[in-house]
Amino acid sequence: MRPTATAILALAVQSYAGLIRMGCSQLNIQRIDPLVTPGAAPSPHLHQLIGGNSLNITMNPATHDLPSLSTCTTCQAADDFSNYWTAVLYFRARNGTFHRVPQLAPLGFEGQAGGMTVYYMTGQLADLEQTNKATAFKPGFRMFVGDINAKTLEAALPYRQLTYTCLEEMSTRWPETKYFPTKPCPAGIMVNVRFPTCWDGVNLDSPNHMDHISYPESGTFESQGPCPSTHSVRLPQLMYEVIFDTKPFNNPADWPDDGSQPFVWSFSDTTGYGTHGDYVFGWKDDALQQIIDEPCYVNCQTMKMQSIEQMNACTLEPQVVEDIDGWVNEIPGQSMGMRMQKH
Repeated sequence: MRPTATAILALAVQSYAGLIRMGCSQLNIQRIDPLVTPGAAPSPHLHQLIGGNSLNITMNPATHDLPSLSTCTTCQAADDFSNYWTAVLYFRARNGTFHRVPQLAPLGFEGQAGGMTVYYMTGQLADLEQTNKATAFKPGFRMFVGDINAKTLEAALPYRQLTYTCLEEMSTRWPETKYFPTKPCPAGIMVNVRFPTCWDGVNLDSPNHMDHISYPESGTFESQGPCPSTHSVRLPQLMYEVIFDTKPFNNPADWPDDGSQPFVWSFSDTTGYGTHGDYVFGWKDDALQQIIDEPCYVNCQTMKMQSIEQMNACTLEPQVVEDIDGWVNEIPGQSMGMRMQKH
């Protein structure tokens, strides 16, 4: 039987081994993608980015050391200067105009400026004991998960745990779907991004940012399935939860006449199958390994913490400036007609 959402939240006050749950405020929203299209300003589509403020359009892994170059981070863990990003969600009105859907702060992080919740786990979230061992990501490590061109369930299935939760309330966690919710969600839509948890132990990146990582050979991370021999190093489960505040757009009279759902990703996907996530590791020294080795659940003594006010105060001026809010005729980057200005 699945644990209730209340039971999961109650675990946060107990102590088990190696699970981090932290809020990360929004750093900025702009069209850059230093992992997939480094140097491009603007990149093809809009992202919301969080983490260390040394983020830029290139982030050459040979020279860009995030902990030494960043002066602050939007994440609760003060030693985490990693960068995390996802696409941006838009609402499509009946008249064909679009409005960006903002992110909501999760439970327990009220006051956080948008962003997301980030997890590092050695076992599944609801495990009463996080006793499994994992090797922390190494300096220079980068990865991507998903396929922005996926338009069918079959195309999305290789990415096992990229899902959506229609929130009846803020503590809702099930069920999950691979596609956009097809009805108005009372408390918003949560996007769940879980990365593969097996590494080849050698390469910090790969040309498609995925070949150096793998899902378990059989089973799942949650069932503790074994890693394949080609990717034998077990990583912590990195997971994003991004809550989009769809409540202002829940009036059925504003939804398409044909009964389809009205939300669209910033790369023009209306199915939801193209959801994806990007990660560039940037923890200071061996701080992450110390935390996931510690018997702790959320409240870890080895994790240096900062306040929500400090998280929110860490910002970065965008390098690509364009109209991303209010009602727009086109999603930025999805046609040649959008007005754009570069610094």
